Amino acid sequence: MDVMKYPVLMTTDLQLPVFIRGKVRDTYNLGSHLLIVATDRISAFDVVLPNGIPLKGHVLNRLSSFWFRRLADIVPNHMTEAIDNVHSLDSYVVMVERRYAYPSYLRGRSMVVKKVKRLPVECVVRGYLAGSAWEEYKKKGKIGGKAMPSDLQESQQLPEPIFTPTTKAEEGHDEPVTKDYLMKIFGVRIAKDLEEKSLALYQTAQEYALTRGIIIADTKFEFGIDNGKVMLIDEALTPDSSRFWDAAKYQAGKPQESFDKQPVRDWLIAAGWNRMPPAPMLPADVIEATAKRYIAAYEKLTNREMAILE
Repeated sequence: MDVMKYPVLMTTDLQLPVFIRGKVRDTYNLGSHLLIVATDRISAFDVVLPNGIPLKGHVLNRLSSFWFRRLADIVPNHMTEAIDNVHSLDSYVVMVERRYAYPSYLRGRSMVVKKVKRLPVECVVRGYLAGSAWEEYKKKGKIGGKAMPSDLQESQQLPEPIFTPTTKAEEGHDEPVTKDYLMKIFGVRIAKDLEEKSLALYQTAQEYALTRGIIIADTKFEFGIDNGKVMLIDEALTPDSSRFWDAAKYQAGKPQESFDKQPVRDWLIAAGWNRMPPAPMLPADVIEATAKRYIAAYEKLTNREMAILE
């Protein structure tokens, strides 16, 4: 697939009330529902870059849709409909005239979701020792404040998956929080649900992913409350929210290649960027390499080719 031939969607301008614009997604208010559009924007070190990644929004939206359907028996999710036909939006949109022409780019990169109360926490589950967990372990011998065996290697599988929640920062970095913090903020029942559901989602997804040749080293989930019950929201198990490794190339004791934006991070570091906006323009080869990693993750996990809806 020649990924560079596809146009990049950096922003949206629908004739609908804006609910929120995030680093990657633009969300519109449909009343009792929301329309979430995954753009091709990409961020690194908490800064949105001037370049987008072709087809990235399609990967994020379709992979989330795939996992929402596959994991619905563990915990309900907010997805009502993945938009393959823009005219299906007519049944949700009541505040604009039916003559409104929805842009074709919504197909494949957007979904209608139920509007629920979002919980301000990111539920991180780690199955392997990598990233910030590896840094904490090297310094303190702990992960998420929990003491670990003294002989673990980088990228090694942990004795069991660990729940390490963080704050959900609107800007800047997320900060680790404790289970006691969750109980204080949300109550014992919901805090327990967040941990149990997160671990169950990870375990089930990890077991499936291994059959497709991918290791899910770690991931993060977000939840909301619907009629007093926990509901999975936002995205699920995408290259933006997870660390995917090629199982065939896996070897503990060293860093692993990920199906994510690592080429972008590597280039920005090598370029000497100070991690403050504005970020530099990415070269074409880095954009292409990153797009191919996202698409590879989608195709391996779903066993489907990335076909663009015209």
